[in-house]
This record gives sequence, C-alpha cells and structure tokens, in this order.
Amino acid sequence: MATKTPLLDQCPTPERLRALRPEQLRQLADELRSETIDAVSVTGGHLGAGLGVVELTVALHYVFDTPSDRIIWDVGHQAYPHKILTGRRERIRTLRTGGGLSGFTRRSESVYDPFGAAHSSTSISAGLGMAVARDLAGGNNHVIAVIGDGSISAGMAYEAMNNAGALGSRLVVILNDNDMSIAPPVGAVSGYLARLVSSSQYRHLRNLGRQVAEHLPRPLQNAARRVEEYARGMVMGGTLFEELGFYYVGPIDGHDLDQLVPILENIRDEPNGRPVLIHAVTQKGKGYAPAEASADKLHAVGRFDVVTGAQAKAKANAPTYTRVFADSLIKEAKADDKVVAITAAMPSGTGLDLFGQAFPTRTFDVGIAEQHAVTFAAGMATEGYKPFVAIYSTFLQRGYDQLVHDVSIQNLPVRFAMDRAGLVGADGATHAGAFDLAYLCCLPNMVVMAAADEAELVHMVATSVAYDAGPIALRYPRGEGVGVEMPEKGEVLPIGKGRIVREGNTVAILSLGTRLGEALKAAEDLAARGLSTTVADARFAKPIDKELVRRLAVEHEVLVTIEEGSVGGFGAQVMQFLAEEGLFDRGLKVRPMVLPDRYQEHDNPAKQYDEAGLNANGIVDTVLKALGANAQVRTA
Repeated sequence: MATKTPLLDQCPTPERLRALRPEQLRQLADELRSETIDAVSVTGGHLGAGLGVVELTVALHYVFDTPSDRIIWDVGHQAYPHKILTGRRERIRTLRTGGGLSGFTRRSESVYDPFGAAHSSTSISAGLGMAVARDLAGGNNHVIAVIGDGSISAGMAYEAMNNAGALGSRLVVILNDNDMSIAPPVGAVSGYLARLVSSSQYRHLRNLGRQVAEHLPRPLQNAARRVEEYARGMVMGGTLFEELGFYYVGPIDGHDLDQLVPILENIRDEPNGRPVLIHAVTQKGKGYAPAEASADKLHAVGRFDVVTGAQAKAKANAPTYTRVFADSLIKEAKADDKVVAITAAMPSGTGLDLFGQAFPTRTFDVGIAEQHAVTFAAGMATEGYKPFVAIYSTFLQRGYDQLVHDVSIQNLPVRFAMDRAGLVGADGATHAGAFDLAYLCCLPNMVVMAAADEAELVHMVATSVAYDAGPIALRYPRGEGVGVEMPEKGEVLPIGKGRIVREGNTVAILSLGTRLGEALKAAEDLAARGLSTTVADARFAKPIDKELVRRLAVEHEVLVTIEEGSVGGFGAQVMQFLAEEGLFDRGLKVRPMVLPDRYQEHDNPAKQYDEAGLNANGIVDTVLKALGANAQVRTA
C-alpha cells in the first residue's frame, strides 16, 4: 500500500536519516512537515514553531552524529519534528496527553533530549556546561544550542554568551530568527558569503593572517583584527555577537537545505576554534497556509482540521479567568489613569493584548525578561503609577530575586497578576503554578489573594488597584470560571478578611482559591453522614484572617485547609498562627491539603487534581480519617 511519507517511513532514527543522499532531504523535510501538521491536528499543542524549524531539524540530524553530538532546543516548543525523527514517531499522537509524550524536550523520554526545557533562554548556558564538561573529559563531540529570537531577548542568554566567549570552548549556537529585524535581506549573496566564512579555507587564511599579525607591534595587531571583524560585520552583520566572542555566520535561509547542510558541515569539520553563532532566518508556521496567515502563526492550538486550520473548541459555559482579569483591568484603567500593565512576551496568554488595544501607551511587553519586568514595574511604582505585572505563576519564579529585593524590601506597590496558578494540564510540571503561595507568603510586606471564582477575581482586581500600602498579588487558574453571576463593578475587599460560605459546627473546611466548589460538595457529603460542616473562603493567603481562623479552630473538632499549591503556602501560614496561639492545645485536629511533594505528569487538569486528592472525595476521606472512631459512630 502506498504511503504519503515513504522517505520518513525509512528514517525512524537519525542513523537511517544520515544514510540518505543530500538530494533526498527536501522530500524528507516536506514529509516531516506534513506528519507534524497531522499529528498536532489530533493532539493540539505548539504548531507554528515546529513548522519553522523542519529543515533545520533535518539538517542538524543529517550533519551531526546525534545523540553523541548534543542538540539542545531552547524552550522546546519547536521540538515536535525532532521527536518524530528520533524514534518517537509511533507515539507522537500521544503528545500532551496522560501517559503520552511531553510537549517539551525531556531527558527521561529520550537519549536525543540531552536537556529538558519548557522555560526559555536556558539552552546556551546548558550547552556551554556540556561543552566545558566535554573538554575536561577529553571528548570531541559537538554541542549545538538552538535558540529563538524571542528567547535570546532574555538576559540569561547574554550572560551565557559572554561566558562562552571568555572560555572559548567549542560551542555552536543557532539563532532561529523568525521575527526580528536584525538581519539584512536573505538571498543567494548572503548564503554564499555565509558558506564562505564558515569554510575551512577562509578560516585557515584568517588564522594565517593572525599569525602574521602577531609579529607586528600590538597596536597594529589590534588594528588588523578589527579591520577583519568589522569588514565581515559590515557585510554580514553580527557585530554584537562578535563582541561577545562568537564567530558569526549568517544570515542564512533556514529553509534552504542547500545552504544549511554545507554550512553546518563546515562548522562540524572545524576541529578547533571559538564559539560559533549561525544566524538562520526562518518563517514561523512555514509550509502550512492557515499558520502562515494567522497573526500568531498558530503558535499554540487545540485540535484542528488539517484542510481548513479551523480549531475544534468546546462551547464555553463561562468566561475564562484570563478574560475576566483583562476586562476587569480595562474597566479599572478607564477610571484610573495611573493603572499600567506589563507582560513578559505573553500578551495574549495573560489577556493584556486586550488591555493593549484599549490603552496602547499604557501597555508594556518587555519580551522574555521577567527579571526586568519586575524591576521595571518597581521603578514605575516609585513614580506613583499602579503597575500590574501579569505573568504566569511558573514564569514569575524567574524574577524572584527582583521580587524580593526590588519590590518587597522597598515595600513598593507593584501588583502581580499570576495566571495559570495551580495545575495546568497538558503543559505539565514545567508550567504548573504550584509554588507561588510558598514563595510569596514567606515575604514580609506581601499581600497574597486567590480567587475562588470569576466574580471574586473582579473584586480582587479592584482591591489591587486600591491597595497602595505595598506589593499585592492575586492568583487565578487556567481555563473557564464556574459560571457565577458577575458583578457590574468590583468591590474593594478588606485586606486579610475571608468569608463564611456555609455554617456548621463539627467540621470546618477553609479553602483558598478555586477548590471552594469541591469543598462545598464535600460539605454536602459530610452532612449526609451526620457531620455538620462549615465552609469558609479564605480569600487571602497572607495576611490570613486570624479572627476567622480562631473561630473555626475553637468551634469545630476538625479543621481542613485546602489550596492549589505546594507545602509551605497557605496551610503553613494557618498552622503557624494556630501554634503560636496555642489553639492546637485543646485537641483540635488540623489537616492541611496541598499538592503532592512531586512533579505531576501532564494530563487533563481535573484528572491531575483527582490524582492529587484535592477534590470532594479527598476532602471527605481526610475528614473521616481525622475523626477516626468518632466518624464511624456518626456514620453508622
């Protein structure tokens, strides 16, 4: 039976790929692109980035001896074609599903993934570490880091390049440029020049010239070196990278295999030399018309129709938390011209694209630079503005030192909106917002809120705008709200005050965040078992509502706290207070419910929370175990 991918079928691993003739690579790349589109149409995931590096992926595995030669894909959004070529094609339609392949590179998944990623801008640092380790061990394999133009905007990438230039270890960095305007036009001339300067003949002549120059007085040595570097810089660009100590090659057409393969071979066959940066210009979404026509190049998609590109989306029963945040912030900004919004390369993910449409001069996308975003906001706060830093919980971790030193210590009123708090489903552990409660609640001056539903989020946005006494953070999950009636206007909540949602007298459940619905279900179940249950919404993880906690402790036999975060967060704050006040001394049974002390695998979010036990059944089980024999009597 004829197949649509005859060459790809012959190449389950790179060893088989390297047996092909160079003229067959174009067909293989076309088949690989088709297979990537078809696979992602079934699973959803990151599409545009992978389509942009199909030819580069083929060329890298064709030229280099992987896995002995290490290829590190920054972030990993673009690694689906790499996975297909490295023995994982049979499982590619399990991407991002429970028990299936990760949506990112992962060391435990394949020997072809030498470094796990999902946050950006780590590839050059990791690659340099591998290269230096190779040198110390006397090895001779190649290390190649592929980093995108967005990722290279982060300070960590420049720190790594600066160090690489100083150390001089043999390292290849490929800048996958699919958006920046840092390159002159790509074409036959630039491709020829790139091949020329990467050739052994040119580099031999260059070294010969350096040896001759070494016999000249030092001023003439320096002048000769600068003339050669600046001459290349004027013709080809890349002066910045040369100043950092890299040998710059490019720009080249990242979709032209006739350019890519010989240039990579030239670099591979140079036994010595300093770090090299190859500047490849690519097109995100290349080769798939719906992606090429889309504003975001179909960066992240759900399941879709291959022919039309139309994505299959379930009908929403309620607005997403992200949309509620954006709409609420827009309303507040209309009434207060000091409200500004800052994001780190995630305007659509955080809803700030909508804010930007309404207030283009008050919206700031700083690129993949979370550290800068936090301190930039701190600077604005010193001048009386009300900056909202909207960053995913997991990405705010990257700006933690700035959060401590530049915001918390100075007690500046920066507002942090942490999207994707809690478990996030298909993106897995790397994107789960599991730690923000623990890493924020330990900081002096910090106020931390968690919305139980979309209406509460509206109130918390209003509270954040009104609060000027110091830093304040609000967290909310990925996905849709619960469908509650929405307020016309947000109310300013009293700081550190929770609310009673249901009254009882035996068991108390103190919920923080969107586990409130599960807490109410558990209360119904417990009531049916003869256990009268109070349910409270804490609203604030810090400062906690001491009056409310004291009342729950004194008037109930069991107190259960539940939160969508790791140990060390809200529950720890509550137990610290109970211990200090001696409220354990009367025999109160306290059970904190948190995420398990491990990284949970990617899956449907509801399944993840079930696995973690943070559901109604888990709460009931926790209460019954706490009561022990007493529970058996009451439920008999």
